[in-house]
Formats: sequence, structure tokens, C-alpha cells
Amino acid sequence: MKICLVATFPPSGRQLNEYAFHIARELQRHPEIELTILADELANYEFATDQDGRPLSVDGQTELPGFNVIRCWKFGSALNPLRLLQTIRQLKPDVVWYNLVFSSFATPDNPFAAFAGLSTPALTRAAGFFTHITLHHIIEHVDFGAAGVKHEKLFRLGTDLATKALLAANSVSVLLPGYHRTLTTKYSARNVLLGTHGTFASFPTPPDFTKRGNPDKRILAIGHWGTYKRLETLMEAFPSVLEKVPNARLVVAGANHHTKAGYWESIRAAQPAHLPIEFRGYVPEEDIPELYQTTSIVVMPYDSATGSSGPAHQACEYGVPIVCADLADFRGMAADENMAILFHEVGNAAELAEQLIAILRSSELERQMAEQNFAAGVEMTMTNVVANYLRWFELKRTQGAVSKISKLSRRRRAWFDISRLSTPSSGHGASTSAFPQEREASSNFLDLEPARQYAGMNDYAAQCGERGAGSRETR
Repeated sequence: MKICLVATFPPSGRQLNEYAFHIARELQRHPEIELTILADELANYEFATDQDGRPLSVDGQTELPGFNVIRCWKFGSALNPLRLLQTIRQLKPDVVWYNLVFSSFATPDNPFAAFAGLSTPALTRAAGFFTHITLHHIIEHVDFGAAGVKHEKLFRLGTDLATKALLAANSVSVLLPGYHRTLTTKYSARNVLLGTHGTFASFPTPPDFTKRGNPDKRILAIGHWGTYKRLETLMEAFPSVLEKVPNARLVVAGANHHTKAGYWESIRAAQPAHLPIEFRGYVPEEDIPELYQTTSIVVMPYDSATGSSGPAHQACEYGVPIVCADLADFRGMAADENMAILFHEVGNAAELAEQLIAILRSSELERQMAEQNFAAGVEMTMTNVVANYLRWFELKRTQGAVSKISKLSRRRRAWFDISRLSTPSSGHGASTSAFPQEREASSNFLDLEPARQYAGMNDYAAQCGERGAGSRETR
């Protein structure tokens, strides 16, 4: 099967580049898959950078070794649909898989380029290619105020149109039950699947508690900082944590959001020098395991949420307790995936400090939450998630082949019937009537109700011998 994955991709530092890397790495494990990554150009914007602001590369090379990457689209360009379609037509893939948020192609202050990019999946389908989208957030669940969006009413009108354009793809998967409900009720969408974000390790390693609290109890905050992911509440809370847990240490990792250059550096400059706070900047992929394995708590002190959380799923992968802001998306994520999370009121530094202290001062609570999160992570590895995508793609490809054969057979039957009826018979003359054309039965799996979509997908998975965590029952 030939797959084109349209995504940001390292060493690009833009949103979802790490997620695309893990999808691609897992696809590479399947010898029957021929993968081409259609990625964003690296020129004219920031690379991922280290803690000193230096652009990252791999052994001096631009691209990661072992991946077939074609950088054929450019962030902020209105020509992306033409450039992508031209490349896709040359490659002739069986599946075009888009890994998207609404700002993947451009920022809100460049709405024409953003809308043009989000229309590309519909154009890809219209060009005859099976098109799937993994959509990491939907606009109805985004706090525009926290995200810094101006002209909210006009922006919502435009994003409604963009959502309808995205839903013109063959199928769309979302990662939270609330997103599925919104798309099926507000937009009457019938091609929306409920998947899971997944953890990134193929074979998770159980937490080693000897690496934690030895000697520091590390609190990790990691992400793309500056918009809805902010650090002010955490910086206010941390001195109170130190009063109760003197060996606590705060590690801030990750890059700035591409619209907020210099944000975490300004936070670092504002902190007293004596506080045990380490600002690491972007963390290379090979350093992620050690970072999480030595962490006692992952903290997510966000102002709002725009989808299922990558740091939370990595915390589950390595068996780390989570403390995060009390947001509807995170409540749904915790309940749906059985994560162990303590919540604090958004912006409430005192309550955040209390939740951090409660875990750091109780080895029993820390171990209990860690083990629960690791158990959740084992159930949703990227291996299982990608396997379910591949089952879905293979099912649709098989159905497409069956549909073509069925249509060809009907054409042949119709030609035979008409030829036979147009021949004069035993003196009665030619027939002036034909058999009524039968209504074509739908062979499109996406025409089924959402619950039956997943029932069928699970039946198919069962035939293949396993049912992965990516195909959960529709709620």
C-alpha cells in the first residue's frame, strides 16, 4: 500500500511535527507500506532549537535519516493546494493521510492561505485519491480569547466553512468523544471516526521508581509555549511547593509556539536565580525517555485546551502522575482513557501547588497514579493506533475494488439485457420496454451510522486476530 502522509515533520519545529514523526516511524515497521512524507518547507521559519536557541539538525543534515521526505508545501502560502496536488498526482498513492490542526497551513491572520490549505483534502478526494484526516482539534472547543484570536464572530464563520471543507474528505478521525458528538450533531457528519491519540513507544517500559526523587523530585512542564499553554500560574505556584517539598525541582521543556517567539525565554529571565528551575528548551527525541523516567509529575497548567494532550499521553507511556488545569477536554480525556489526573482550577496557583504537594509528599499516591497511567498507556500504544488506521485503509481499499467490480458487472448485465430485448422474438416484434434499473446498493462503509462504522471496523480487526486500542466504541 502506498501512503502519502501530509504533515509538518522534524526538524521542523511546528505543531504536530513530533506526532507525525511517531506515525511515520510506526508505518516504517510495516514492509508492505511504501511511505512518502509530504512535509512543510524548512526555509523562512524557525527550526526546532536547543536551550541556547541554536537550530537543531541531525548530523549536519536537514532530514531525518531513513524517511522519504518531499518538502512540497510552505507555511503561509495560498499555493499549497496546487503544490500538494501536483506531487500527489505524480506519486499516485493509495491513501493520502493528513495530520492536521486548523493552523497547520497558516495562522489566523492569514485566513486565505489557511482556508486554502484546509481545502486541500477535499480537492485530493475530488482528484480520485482516498483521503483521510486525523484532526487534532475542532474550533467549537477552542477558547478564542485564550488563543488570542481577534474578530471572533468573523473567524467562527470562516472556520465553520473550513470544517465543512475538511468533512468532504473520505473520512475524518477525531481523538475525543466530545469532538465526535459536535461533528455528528452540528454538521450531521457521517464519516467521522473516534480514535485515540496514542502513546509513542511500541513496547512501553514500566516505571523505575528508583530514578525518581533521587535526589530531586522533578516536576516536568513540556509543550509549545506562549498561547493557551502558559507558565505564569506554574511560576507563581512553585515557591509554595518548595516550602513543603524542599527537594522539588521544576523542569520546563519545549519550544515556543511559532507565533510567540521568545516567550519561555522571557519567563526564564523573570525568575529569581536561586529557584531550582531548569529551562531546557526543545528536547531531542533521543532524550525524551530519560526526561520522563526521572520525572515525578507532569504538569499542564494551561489556560485552555485544543484537543487531546500529547504530554499527558507521554506521561502514560512512562507511568508518570499528571496534574492539569480543570478543562472539559482534559476531563473527557481522563475519563475516556482511564488516566490518573489531579485537576486544579484554571489560573489558581494555590490550588495547583496543593495538588503538586499532595503527590510529592505521598509515595503511595505517586505510585498508584503512576501505575494507573502506565496501564492506560499499554492499552493505546502507537503500534495499536497505526494498526487500526491501516485496517481502516485496507478495508476501504477492498471496498473500493469490490464497488468497481460490482459496477462493471451491472454495466455488463445491462448491456446483455438490452441486447437481448432489442432482438425481435418469434414474430412479436421488438420489445419497447426494458427492465427497470435497480437502485445501486451503497457499498460505502461511511454511509453507515457511527456505531455501525466501528462495529464493522472491530469485526474486521477481529478477523485479523486482534483489536487495538485505537478502535474504541463510539460514545
